[in-house]
Amino acid sequence: MRARTRLTLCLAALLVAGCGGGGSGSDPIAPPASCDVADRKVWLRDYMRAWYLWAALGPSPDPVPFGSIDDYFPALLYGGGGTVPADRFSRLESTESYRRFYDEGRTLGYGLSVAGLEVEGRPDLPLRVRHVEPQSDAAAQGLQRGQQIVSLGGRPASELIADNDYEALVPDSEGEQLALVVRDGAGERAVTLTAAVYPLTPVPAEALLTSPGGRRVGYLMVKDMIGQIDAPVTAAIARFAASGVDELVLDLRYNGGGRVSVGRTLASVVDPARTAGEVYARLRYNDQRAGDYDQTYRFEERPGLGLNRVFVLAGARTCSASEQLIHGLAPFVEVVLVGDATCGKPVGFLPRDDGCGTTVSAVNFDSVNARDEGSYYDGFAPHCATADDLDHPLGDPAEGLLATALALADGGACPPQAAARAQPLAASARAAIRRGAGEPMPARGMVAD
Repeated sequence: MRARTRLTLCLAALLVAGCGGGGSGSDPIAPPASCDVADRKVWLRDYMRAWYLWAALGPSPDPVPFGSIDDYFPALLYGGGGTVPADRFSRLESTESYRRFYDEGRTLGYGLSVAGLEVEGRPDLPLRVRHVEPQSDAAAQGLQRGQQIVSLGGRPASELIADNDYEALVPDSEGEQLALVVRDGAGERAVTLTAAVYPLTPVPAEALLTSPGGRRVGYLMVKDMIGQIDAPVTAAIARFAASGVDELVLDLRYNGGGRVSVGRTLASVVDPARTAGEVYARLRYNDQRAGDYDQTYRFEERPGLGLNRVFVLAGARTCSASEQLIHGLAPFVEVVLVGDATCGKPVGFLPRDDGCGTTVSAVNFDSVNARDEGSYYDGFAPHCATADDLDHPLGDPAEGLLATALALADGGACPPQAAARAQPLAASARAAIRRGAGEPMPARGMVAD
């Protein structure tokens, strides 16, 4: 369906279908005349009018009354209507930070992530470590998944939970330090972390496992959809294929997104004979950009596993490009979700550097699969609801989500103990992930190449 027809239908129903940029057409928006705030605001307004997914519906206020780009940008965002929520996906970030993550596969931080969403509004519950980046200072200091945070920056964990405030984990510059106290089976200890720019480990866990019923299972955790996954994923899939695995478990529970092409590559290994050359995703831009800029990504022809189903471990942090992978595979293979509902982000960006140190990631397109299905703003519900299990390391067959997937591989029914363990996150917690609020290290977004 042509984009103009799509938008006309969507306007009638107060829905929105597609928008954005990134194909063979020419870009009519020149860079800002200068890096003065006034010129940058005018450029931002013109850019949003031309490239924003909801350009026909979003506001376009006079930039003069706004004192800065940071003040003006939120005023340009779509306020929602019908089944399409207000835009809480678009963001500004430094170009340095953007390039670090998407191009270099690095980030600035301490390397420590906590399970804040799981205890939202419950300061009586313990705050625990959910992930430690292997090449970060947190790992060097011996911090591990499952440890309890007693205090951060001198503030007790109960106060952090009550205020939903974890900004202490987000440093502004290298060399900043964060004092914390952690507790585990060995007791309490004080740790001082130093912020640094470190390489991400986008594939932090992989294993060859055997289910209780004797099925051979390949387990692969992918945390970031960035180009640096290619070598470890290729090696893991070759190992799984050589072992003749019967099942594949993709762990995307902490995958907040990244490049569309990287998600497509990962999806292509499940059953290349069935999917190679088929539509993985269509990115649909607005009326002004449609035609020249609408993009079709097709599954790749590459070595794979020849499986007719895949288990995906997911949750509220499964967002954007990782949701697109689930959606893109669904027309071709059975996708069995274990965990919690995903975050609900069927839109993405063609990020634009304004030439003044800021990269604008405004929503440019929505994504549909080979069946032209999209608009999954409520996320994807799990087939088997299971709470994240911080008592076991990732890849341990006893870990809750993985244990449930292994049981499903044997019997096909959701084990009763999984439902008993499940404590799905509140809708407000999933919304916080979409907004980039609450915990640090928010969803990065779905970025077109």
